[in-house]
Amino acid sequence: MTAEIRQLVVRMATENRDWGYTRIQGALVNLGHDVGRGTIATILKQHGIEPAPERQKRTTWQEFLKAHWDVLAAADFFTVEVSTAMGLTRYIVFFVIELATRRVHIAGIASEPDSAWVVQCGRQLTDPVDGFPAGKRFLLHDRGPLFTEVFRETLAATSVETVRLPPKSPNLNAFAERFVRSIKESCLNRLILVGEAWLRRAVREFVAHYHQERNHQGLGNLLIFPSSVQARHDDPIVCRARLGGLLKFYHRPAA
Repeated sequence: MTAEIRQLVVRMATENRDWGYTRIQGALVNLGHDVGRGTIATILKQHGIEPAPERQKRTTWQEFLKAHWDVLAAADFFTVEVSTAMGLTRYIVFFVIELATRRVHIAGIASEPDSAWVVQCGRQLTDPVDGFPAGKRFLLHDRGPLFTEVFRETLAATSVETVRLPPKSPNLNAFAERFVRSIKESCLNRLILVGEAWLRRAVREFVAHYHQERNHQGLGNLLIFPSSVQARHDDPIVCRARLGGLLKFYHRPAA
């Protein structure tokens, strides 16, 4: 028994959770390998892989994401310290991100959020006309206290199922976490924010930059919303600056 055949057996079992010993045996025959069912069972047991009936009962996180990629969105919060007349005040920013497109929607900003505020944000998100996650079936979120049962019921009423992530598992909501890192490192942490209006402007400008002017490695290093206007290669290059030049975008505007 060669190492290549052993690797093939393990690969077929892990990539096809519903394949039993006989199905794997047939697939190996297609490749010119005659391997007995007992041998296949032994190889899988040695690698800690359960028989097909048991494997089918479990779905990995990667399999779930892959199967529902286009109908997944994630919700999260992040905090920002803002200087106000009352002193340094902590604001909460509530946002939703589409996993497939990376499109972001700011659902709300508040200094003293409560569960009722989050529920109201949820109602606005699921508005049939102006709602953000149109066509989405699942919304991922952590187990923060602001994500209440009423919030989940509000989304369920519009056929959006919430998926509560396990405690202390930020990696399972990696796209939301990456957006938080981007907006803080590229924008908010580099500004002295004075008042709520300045915070809202900074967030609004960064989201516009994020959508239209920031290249995303996860999207092939392209823009989320590239310009549909075709410029000539000999047109002059100009710089579009936001927030006093903190955010820049170089492009050729059409004449």
